[in-house]
Amino acid sequence: MARKTLWVSKIKDGTVIDHITSGHALDVIRILGITGRSKGVVTVAMNVPSKNLGVKDIVKVEGRELNSKEVDKIALLAPHASINIIRDYKVVEKQLVKLPSVIRGIVRCANPSCISNSDEPVEAKFYVDCEEPLRLRCHYCGCVMEKADALKQF
Repeated sequence: MARKTLWVSKIKDGTVIDHITSGHALDVIRILGITGRSKGVVTVAMNVPSKNLGVKDIVKVEGRELNSKEVDKIALLAPHASINIIRDYKVVEKQLVKLPSVIRGIVRCANPSCISNSDEPVEAKFYVDCEEPLRLRCHYCGCVMEKADALKQF
């Protein structure tokens, strides 16, 4: 049986987010605020065979480089992801995402009574109790959120 290869065109300038946990490419698109209404090309590949992960997702965003807060958001969803910055068709920077031990201002607390959800100017702050499966604990109220809960709070 002949092996099939997935061919995805190169991008001139932008970001390739590789090794996304399978099934989370659309979540990455959502947390990056990509709606499809801008002019840049966005390529999404889902359930691509991977030696390390079995299957993975890939997102290519032309004309955009991610900031550190966006990379931290991706780390919540895809702790094995890599971020490749492309300029003139070449990878000029490659980094593996790293989930920080303290998450600040990225997700909201799921507890509506938490002070971080009040009118007070309090930035949400979470401690990473466990990376896989993801478990975050709110600094203020102690509420524990898992990955599905965190996805709803972006």
